[in-house]
Amino acid sequence: MNIKSYQPRKLSIPVTELEQASFCQLDDNLRSKTLEEEFKSGVKWQKVPNRYLKMSPEEIDFEINRMKSIIGSKLYILGHHYQREEVIKFADTTGDSFKLSLEASREKEAQFIVFCGVHFMAETADILTSKDQKVILPNMAAGCSMADMAPSEDVEDAWEFVSSVSDNYVPITYMNSTAAIKSLCGENGGLVCTSSNADKAFTKYLESDKKIFFFPDQHLGRNTALSLGINLDEIKVWNPFKLNGGLSEIEIKSAKVLVWQGHCSVHTRFNVDQIEMAKNDKNAKIIVHPECTNEVVSNSDYVGSTEYIIDVVTNSKSGSVWGIGTEINLVKRLASENPDKDIFCLDPIVCPCATMYRIHPAYLLWVLDGIGAGLVINQVEVDFETRINSKVALDRMLEL
Repeated sequence: MNIKSYQPRKLSIPVTELEQASFCQLDDNLRSKTLEEEFKSGVKWQKVPNRYLKMSPEEIDFEINRMKSIIGSKLYILGHHYQREEVIKFADTTGDSFKLSLEASREKEAQFIVFCGVHFMAETADILTSKDQKVILPNMAAGCSMADMAPSEDVEDAWEFVSSVSDNYVPITYMNSTAAIKSLCGENGGLVCTSSNADKAFTKYLESDKKIFFFPDQHLGRNTALSLGINLDEIKVWNPFKLNGGLSEIEIKSAKVLVWQGHCSVHTRFNVDQIEMAKNDKNAKIIVHPECTNEVVSNSDYVGSTEYIIDVVTNSKSGSVWGIGTEINLVKRLASENPDKDIFCLDPIVCPCATMYRIHPAYLLWVLDGIGAGLVINQVEVDFETRINSKVALDRMLEL
């Protein structure tokens, strides 16, 4: 067989990774700022009409509520758990990415679905909603640093190479990926998974003696494989910056799981020293997201998805102490909603998700004003073929 090599891509750092430091601070006072103030920090966000730049938080709040009243039942606003408080308070429903997409698919009355999240989430909502519904992303620059680490062209080239070396691989992608990658999985017998059902997705194929190529988060892939009894030396990392992923044909053939070298810029900030400090100083229980490194996951008391973290902490005993390894806006919200418990973020340097942070309330107002004026601003549309194959991958997940 003539095997064509995979050519490494040019080394680059997603803009979202570079922006992360702009929003980190030593306390948890994530105060509201005007859009003009945010732009001064050097962010690369979508431009908006000048009138929105200097509007105060109070003015924006008033106008958003007014537009929601005018548009009425034709509007449905989705708010991801990682959104800042001044945005999520306007959401008709809140949740993680897949829960929100399912909610969108069940919403039959609304003509406009405004997704306060990031681009891949809006794509998934468009795939799952009807053709006459319009999915809108308030800020089109709101991508995802993890998804940015796996450009669809690179994944397609890598898949072509790996499947030419061994025809026993099946592609699985995390929800945090482009529609094009979801489509690739659907077209090649694979599926999409979330952090809450990755173990079921892996088991489905491993029990059939299939190998897995997992995109784009190496940590969720590694943690899931290890939890299912796969040995560490049977898990190989595909480095897109190296020829053939930095792997030999023998390594690809002998591995059981390949994981794409991507990560979440928020969850990889947590470390074992933070866990030990939380346990020693506060005798805290530790709960983290599986996008954290395996070292962090292995030293935590509980590990699970965003919805799992919310459920465990909310239903814990009064007076309990929790050190949480996930996005700060969610941690702050949990602390506010559970005043009888001591809830804090493991990382003392507060860093909100830079991509979620791009949904400023002024952007929400801008797209609502557009709807009120008969204009659809920032509609997210997935092309027909990609939509069909992505839906196949999503349906396979639902069958789990």
